[in-house]
Amino acid sequence: MRVAVISSEAVPYSKTGGLGDVAGALPKALKQIGIDSLLITPCYWQTKGEYLWHTAIDDLWLTWRGKSVRAKAFYSEANGSSTFLVDSPPLFHRDSIYGYTEDYERFAFFNHAAIELLKRIGHAPDVVHLNDWHCGFAAVELAARRRYDPFFRDTRTVFSIHNMAYQGGFGLGELPALGFTSGFARNAFSFDGYGSAMKAGLEVSDTLSTVSRRYGYEIQTPEFGQGLDWLTRQRANRLIGITNGVDYEEWNPATDKELPAHFSIDDMAGKLECKRALLDRFHLPQELDRPIFASVTRLTGQKGVELIRQGAGDILAAGGFFIALGSGEKDSEQFLQALRDYAPSRVGVYIGYNESLAHLIEAGADMFLMPSKFEPCGLNQMYSLRYGTVPIVRATGGLDDTVENWDAVSGRGNGFKFGPYRSDKLLEKIYEARFAYEDKEAWVTIQRNGMSVDNSWENAARNYVELYKWTLA
Repeated sequence: MRVAVISSEAVPYSKTGGLGDVAGALPKALKQIGIDSLLITPCYWQTKGEYLWHTAIDDLWLTWRGKSVRAKAFYSEANGSSTFLVDSPPLFHRDSIYGYTEDYERFAFFNHAAIELLKRIGHAPDVVHLNDWHCGFAAVELAARRRYDPFFRDTRTVFSIHNMAYQGGFGLGELPALGFTSGFARNAFSFDGYGSAMKAGLEVSDTLSTVSRRYGYEIQTPEFGQGLDWLTRQRANRLIGITNGVDYEEWNPATDKELPAHFSIDDMAGKLECKRALLDRFHLPQELDRPIFASVTRLTGQKGVELIRQGAGDILAAGGFFIALGSGEKDSEQFLQALRDYAPSRVGVYIGYNESLAHLIEAGADMFLMPSKFEPCGLNQMYSLRYGTVPIVRATGGLDDTVENWDAVSGRGNGFKFGPYRSDKLLEKIYEARFAYEDKEAWVTIQRNGMSVDNSWENAARNYVELYKWTLA
């Protein structure tokens, strides 16, 4: 079986969130279990030159907006699998990966280039795995090509929804310029008087997946469906949820190169040294018995920052440190800075993103806060489980699937989770966790319960292979 994964971002080449982690890890995991896999992603200005091993194709000629346009593709295996990076400087060499009014045009071009590239790099893939709205254009083009292009006659498509909140909207009048002139294409993209690349991908792909079982059900409801719940319900018999995996080569406390000390489920001593280093990194007192509550997140409404803001005083009253790493909405950044100024001996803040520091926080913290309003999958709670850092989460999406609430009677559970999206419910779980933290035997049990869970990509990849077989059948 030959599988081509197409994504707008993929680590280590580019990343803004969980999509990048998934798209970078999945082709590698597929390869490791014997699947002929490859990845196609853009080459951005942010992509490090060391990852561009050589030019694979320098004459990728495309018809675009009525003109003949030349692109090229670099080759790399920096993520552990064959990767082709489509290079078009006017579209992708910019200050940020997303955030431009013509993003729909940039990714429509990338999709078209990716499809043409597939014809230059070997036999046709059995499955093209498309990711989020950025690849809705490819879903429509491939559906059309199956009718007239023998190369893609037997190719099928899987469309993965990572976040329904982003739908790739644009004016329907742009379709002809993007190469979509048929009534089939117009119907696929048309949504509420506009064009939606997400809607097109949902409608025409052979099968659909989401990044957790719970989110697969949630997007069929008005609360989480973002106006497209009617379509996800309509296609529910072609929709499944597969929880993302964690790259255990990258996220392993026993070998993590970013840590000052290593530890494992059988020897936790190094975790205390990581806690010491984390406190030192933020110039906080070396009070090792005081728990560290941590957050590594994009500062957006989705992530539940408002609940942390509403309960910040009570979080500190619970007797712990609070350390946050993230960036995003300015008022949330300002809140964190103000909290740091209010309690400089209890709060550490880093505005921005720092991969090395993220690893140290996961290793050195005692509890990890993820009170998300919605969370399709979430990766940080799985990193936390791996590192013996107990997650406190809202029971939504992948958080509900991967975190089991602690039960002191049975000794089962690996974290704490609450239901209603309210700060008082978050605080209840914070105080429950704080109480459990004082019982050292119980706390070690919670940590080991989490560290023993297998959230590896190997498991997730095998589930994707079953999805591909179902798609082809």
